[in-house]
Amino acid sequence: MFALAAALFLLHGCGGNGAASFAEGDTVEIRYAANLAIEEHEGFSVVNIRNPWDTTKILQNYILLEKGFQRPDGYPSAKVINVPLQKSVVFSVVHNSLIHELGVEDAVSGVCDTEYVLQPWLKERLANGKTKDCGNSMSPNVEKILKLSPGAVLLSPFENSNGHGKLGAAGIPIVECADYMETSPLGRAEWMKFYGRLYGEKEKADSLFKQTEQEYLELKGRASATVSRPKVLLDRVYGQSWNVPGGNSTMGIMLKDAGAANPFEGYKVSGSLQLSPEKVLMEAGDADVWLIRYAYNNVTMKSLAADKPIYTRFKAYKDGNVYGSDTSVSHLFDDMAFHPQWILCDLISLLHPEAGVKETGKSYFFKLNRE
Repeated sequence: MFALAAALFLLHGCGGNGAASFAEGDTVEIRYAANLAIEEHEGFSVVNIRNPWDTTKILQNYILLEKGFQRPDGYPSAKVINVPLQKSVVFSVVHNSLIHELGVEDAVSGVCDTEYVLQPWLKERLANGKTKDCGNSMSPNVEKILKLSPGAVLLSPFENSNGHGKLGAAGIPIVECADYMETSPLGRAEWMKFYGRLYGEKEKADSLFKQTEQEYLELKGRASATVSRPKVLLDRVYGQSWNVPGGNSTMGIMLKDAGAANPFEGYKVSGSLQLSPEKVLMEAGDADVWLIRYAYNNVTMKSLAADKPIYTRFKAYKDGNVYGSDTSVSHLFDDMAFHPQWILCDLISLLHPEAGVKETGKSYFFKLNRE
C-alpha cells in the first residue's frame, strides 16, 4: 500500500491547500486491497483507486462529500460524489448483493444485465418498478439512466475503456469498481469499506469486513494444519482454451489457503492462464480433485465425456472426484467477492474433512452425477 499512499499524497498536493487537508485527514486502514486508499476528513472523504493495468497511475480519485459541506480545496482532479447515495445505477449483480447486505436497497434505482439477477429482493424491485432495467452493461440505455438522475453509476472498468463512451460524457459520476482486479480474496472483499462509505454505512461495512477477515484467517489456519495437499484442477475448456488460475490469482491463492496444491502454482501471474487442453492434461492430469463452475446447463460425468473425450484421461475423472457448482443457483460468484470465507469453508470441507471446519450453512460444490 506504500506506493498508493504516496500517490495519494502527491495528488493532494496539487493546488489549493491540499497538503494541509492531507495532514488533517485520517487514513483508513487498508490491509489487503492493493488498488484502494481512503482518507477521511470532517465532512468528506478522499478515495483513490490505483490503475490496476498501470500501477504507476491513478485510475480515478473521488471526494465523497457529505450533506451540508462544501467541496474542499486542493483536489482539482477529483470527482465529487454526494453521499450517502440516495439513487444509483449498479451494473454488477455482485455489488447489488453487498448493497442488500448493507441494508440500502432503496438506493438501487437501476441495474443492468437483469437476466443474471438471482436475488429475490432485486427481482421483486424490478417487477414492481422500484428498480429499472437499464439494458446491457456493455451498451447501457444511457437515456433511461439519465432519467433516473442517479448520484452515481457503479460499474466494473476494463482496460482502455476510453472514458466509458456516451455514459462517461453524461456528467454522472462513475464509480470505477475495480475490486475484481485485486489479486487476493481478502483484497477484493476489503473494497466493501469504500462501498459502505458511498451509501452511508461505513460502520456496518467495516464491521462486516472485520468479521469476514477473522473467519477467513481462522479457516486458513485450520487448513494449514492439515498434512495432505490434494492437487486441484479448475474448470474446463471454453472455445479453444482452458482457463486455469495462476499462482498469484485470487482463485490460486484461495486454493492454497484451502490446503490444496494448484498445478499451475509455478506460473506467477495474477490472472488466468489460457492453455490448450493437451497442456492442461500434461500438467494437471494427475489432479486428485476437479472443480467445475458452470451455469444453467447441467453437467454430468457422461456429458463431460461426450463434450471432450480428453476429459476422461484425467485422474480425477477416472476416480469420480469431479465436483460442480451451478453458479446460476449457487451464488458462488456473488459470495466470492465479499464473503470469500464461505467458499473457503466449503473447499476445506471438501478437501480436508479431517479439519472439522465449522459449517457456514452454504455449500457450493457437489459431486457430479454419472448420467
